[in-house]
Amino acid sequence: MQQAFTAKQLMAMLDDLESDTVERKQSFNSNSVKEKARQAVCAFANDLPNHNRPGVLFIGANDDGSPSNEPINDRLLLSLADIKTDGNILPLPVMDVKKVNLKGSDMAVVTVWPSDMPPVKYDGRIWVRTGSRRSIANEQDERILIERRRHKNLPFDLYPIPIATIEDLSRSIFEIEYLPLAFARDILKANNRSYPERLASCRMIVSPEDTTPTLSGLLALGKSPQDFIPGSGIQFLRINGTMLTDPVVDEELIGGALTEMLRRADEKFRAHNRMMYDVTSNSTHTISTPYPQAAILQMLYNAVMHRVYERTNAPTRVYWYEDRIEIISPGGPYGNVNQDNFGRPGITDYRNPNLGAIMKTLGFVQSFGRGIAITRQLLEQNSNPQLELQVDAGSVIAILRCAL
Repeated sequence: MQQAFTAKQLMAMLDDLESDTVERKQSFNSNSVKEKARQAVCAFANDLPNHNRPGVLFIGANDDGSPSNEPINDRLLLSLADIKTDGNILPLPVMDVKKVNLKGSDMAVVTVWPSDMPPVKYDGRIWVRTGSRRSIANEQDERILIERRRHKNLPFDLYPIPIATIEDLSRSIFEIEYLPLAFARDILKANNRSYPERLASCRMIVSPEDTTPTLSGLLALGKSPQDFIPGSGIQFLRINGTMLTDPVVDEELIGGALTEMLRRADEKFRAHNRMMYDVTSNSTHTISTPYPQAAILQMLYNAVMHRVYERTNAPTRVYWYEDRIEIISPGGPYGNVNQDNFGRPGITDYRNPNLGAIMKTLGFVQSFGRGIAITRQLLEQNSNPQLELQVDAGSVIAILRCAL
């Protein structure tokens, strides 16, 4: 990845005309400016002109490049950084935010690198930029971006699964469940693209010409994804005791496409997460559970999204003991995350970024990089012991201990 620009290079960009790699904003205060800034980030990530270099958004610069003297404080910088992880731009953009003194005044500089997985969408729309003009991509723009993706060094979740065909994907799940969530209504209404073109735009197949399903496509839309990816299911065990060798009272290998599988797991957890009613301690009865349901699901979604799918047939495992739940994700930390910093706020990386984007679209992920923090908060509110994480090169185990 190319390094961020030097101060001298940034000065030259300020003095030049706005182009398909430069945009300026006087401030970041109004909703309309925030909207346009996100559109610009999306367009830079798509890099339709194929410059193969970052685009830059200046906050605190007038149209002529002179400083607008906008205060550049930590709150503004955090708001800009949230563009990367709030899940409204998918796949997640690769970007950097920093304060730089240019022309005698502080400015916020947002640097956005071209995506390896175009087309990139913001709020259900694919934005592109040609010269100073920003617009929604047309059909030809999409084809160019899809074809360009084929020549990138892609993450494994976009690898084709050669033994599968487009017939192994559920068209009803795609058109009824996924598409209305993935694209804005006006975009869908004006869409004349073919079924393969729409699948390719969502990275469910390689391209309109090569309709081989990707790993993410099979996980999200597969009629029977475990036939092709044996380890993609969830193995559930309810154990009557505290040891793996104790009697198993409920067992199921939960399969199916992503939405069905995660909903079935939710139902299974609810069946075992029994409610307790206290009608004696207070004038009104209180209801409690051994575990916050949302905390169990957060850790399951994390395990499914971040696990290794290549070179293993091991399922995601949920072992529910009398005193604890262990959720085991095959594969250790990835990228910037290691055994020492795992779970630390602000330290994130994505082994399966496209799968993460699909889970965000389907509503299983609200924002990125916050699942562990949310789980810790939920456990504390429910009077559970603290979340435990056991991390090594081969797996990540999240342990939730019973509150009752």
